Amino acid sequence: MIRLHFTAADLRRITLAPAANALSETVLSLRLGLRPGPRHGARVRPAARQWHASLPAGTNLGAGVLAELLTEDGFVPDFLLQPSARDFAEALESVVSTPPERLALDLGIPEVSGWNGGLGRPGRWARDLAQGVPAASAALVDDTRGYFRTAIEPLWPRIRSDALTDRALRAEMLLRGGVDALLTTLGTTWSWQPPTLHLPSASTYDIPLCGRGLLLVPSWFATGPMVMYRPEAATVLVHPLYDDGAGAGRADGSGDRPPEALAALLGRNRARVLALLRSPATTTALAERAALSLAAASQHAGVLRGAGLITTVRTGTSVLHSLTPLGVSLLAGV
Repeated sequence: MIRLHFTAADLRRITLAPAANALSETVLSLRLGLRPGPRHGARVRPAARQWHASLPAGTNLGAGVLAELLTEDGFVPDFLLQPSARDFAEALESVVSTPPERLALDLGIPEVSGWNGGLGRPGRWARDLAQGVPAASAALVDDTRGYFRTAIEPLWPRIRSDALTDRALRAEMLLRGGVDALLTTLGTTWSWQPPTLHLPSASTYDIPLCGRGLLLVPSWFATGPMVMYRPEAATVLVHPLYDDGAGAGRADGSGDRPPEALAALLGRNRARVLALLRSPATTTALAERAALSLAAASQHAGVLRGAGLITTVRTGTSVLHSLTPLGVSLLAGV
């Protein structure tokens, strides 16, 4: 379990990244492509699973030395995230300009007691990189750029669009229910117990945010939370994009319609209310979406909550409804 500890200053300094990060998406896609097996708390979004299934077997798509930086346990060196970069080119420039001592620390070469992660068996190239050898940096940039062109660039318009949709959803949560609503709905297996955000992890870390805040970065390929601690700036939390697992957000609106079998089981209105909660909502917002009275929306939400299909959290003067894992599974038909 990773525990992020907030102060009042941190809660005032939560920010949303303006867009998906091209470099971190490149790295996380490669991690998924090379090691698709389950990790602690991992959940691969269906679209990413389809992308992985379309990859040619037995190839790293020209990722070259970039693949050497991804370990079996899913560790990703911090210098490959570059959350402040405005685009892919700037991110690569920042990688090249990372001081050798920082590269060595991020890679765990030599092993640093208490440091989070590192390469278990660093090869010659990784050691050259950690020592600041220009040829090693050039190889990393070339291979990363080549992999991006091959595997990610064709998908990038969709990734960028989905990330903007996710940002709008998080902004709506913040607008309607404040910080509590935002942190409560970040992940179905994440727990916001003020003033601490609990994230599933195979390791245990307590991370105080120290008044510098939190930067939330959406990811199309992330299967769970990734935390980057920056002593000079806000801590970074990479989080999976919101994904209903069953077609929410389709242009034809079909993601709002429940399966016929579910409508027969719960009743059409109640099943539709459940489907509409693929995006968390207050009772007022839910009533607006479903074209129901406030009383009817509240009654349906109460029944669904009693059945364990949704959870309700008070946020200020309102309540916020969201799906439980059971509700997600029921809508997905699994």
